[in-house]
Amino acid sequence: MTVESGTEIGKVGVIGLGTMGAGIVEVFAGGGLQVVGVEYSLDLVEAGRDRLRHSTERAVRRGKLAADGRQALLDRVTFSSSFDDLADCDLVIEAVSERLELKREIFRRLDEIVGADGILASNTSSLSVTEIATATARPAQVIGMHFFNPAPVQRLVEVVQTVSTSEEVVAAVVALAHRLGKHPVVAGDRAGFIANALLFGYLNRAVTMYENGHVSREDVDTAMRVACGYPMGPLALLDLIGLDTAVEVLATMYRQTGDRLYVASPLLGQLVTAGRLGRKAGRGFYTYESAGSGALVDDARTPVPRSVAHDVTRVGLVGSGAQVKAVGAMLEAAGVEVRRDSTAADCDLVVAAASGVPVIELAVAAGRPSDVVGMNVPMPDSDVVQVVRTVEASDAAVESAASLCLAAGRTPVVSADRAGLVVDALLFPYLNDAARMVESGYTTADGADAAMKLGCALPQGPFEVLEEVGLGVALGKQWAIYDEVREPGLVPSPLLVELVTAGRGFRD
Repeated sequence: MTVESGTEIGKVGVIGLGTMGAGIVEVFAGGGLQVVGVEYSLDLVEAGRDRLRHSTERAVRRGKLAADGRQALLDRVTFSSSFDDLADCDLVIEAVSERLELKREIFRRLDEIVGADGILASNTSSLSVTEIATATARPAQVIGMHFFNPAPVQRLVEVVQTVSTSEEVVAAVVALAHRLGKHPVVAGDRAGFIANALLFGYLNRAVTMYENGHVSREDVDTAMRVACGYPMGPLALLDLIGLDTAVEVLATMYRQTGDRLYVASPLLGQLVTAGRLGRKAGRGFYTYESAGSGALVDDARTPVPRSVAHDVTRVGLVGSGAQVKAVGAMLEAAGVEVRRDSTAADCDLVVAAASGVPVIELAVAAGRPSDVVGMNVPMPDSDVVQVVRTVEASDAAVESAASLCLAAGRTPVVSADRAGLVVDALLFPYLNDAARMVESGYTTADGADAAMKLGCALPQGPFEVLEEVGLGVALGKQWAIYDEVREPGLVPSPLLVELVTAGRGFRD
């Protein structure tokens, strides 16, 4: 294949036949390409061959692949323990462990073996493709081609272009991804590319929130699943990824960027040191039935189930804005009498509709701070109600408020009295990170949306969320979160500020 000629890639090589590498072999062979799968020993070759056989057998059982199609796919794959068998490949991709020197050594060898027109690709998820490319004499033909696990199922492929990668190589790899039925998103060579850069910042913030006692592990996970529609909560997702893997990814991203967002929460490191690596170890943030199981079992941190029973008959409601209406409707659905503002004194419980003002200020003004809790409905169509626990609120008041939520058919999440509570405090900094990414020219709004929906299975991309809530609302919430802690990484994106001022959107 000559890249400049636009000839289709017809033969590919895959180095590393673990779970990811074997999956990439299956994708290429399923797309009609001839594939050479290479490992370092015959034992590893056989293990890779078995992974491919078992995966395609499952696909046949599930009706995803016909039996004759499976055989044709397998016939297109040859296996080897010799790099020399990659010499006539049009493209070779490595899928070995995330060790920079190992990948550089592989690329040095490939540079000597693969034909002069061959494209060399890395499936790295966090390392610098530019650094890998410097091991070769052909940096213009080196590119990142980051598949997501499991590769046969996940549609996203991040195509990572370095400052040296030629446009012809980018076009050839994008065309190949389309041919394979994937959705390619082109990104610059930045730490974590798109999906991991946004995902791991969000996950790290969630760990810090839990570590600081802002919210329980169950409630932070429930909040993001139920309010935002995420498939998993952040702590449960980290257990699935592996806490050791998360620490390694964050460390790599911090080394490349110097951004404190990627300094792993101390709790992550402590859990790894203790051997609590997540599901694969049977313990992480949660405890599981056995190593590798996803079934949870109770442990010392498992909370007592909340009860719908309560002895509240009258609730005083204070505050202003749209939250008063939303919280008031929820309380009425719980079957209690709701008294507002000046009539709130003679009540069993006082609820402050939390909408930007610290609840403790309203609690002190009410003259009975131990009986005052905050409530916030973060999303109009969500079942979640955030119950705000101030430093003065009694346990009885907090539990009564949670019980009222249950009585109304809602899902209570208890949070400390902090800017953004749980949902906004995790959601809007993530949206701000995405805005900064586009501002830097690193990707587009469409690219970021596709990456997060296809790569992380989120129901909406960050810019779809921004368009739904409104850029002005998002900017106001981000300023409030920044103002509380003055962390430089939380300063609103200048592009977001500019667009709000101009009355424009990210796609205008």
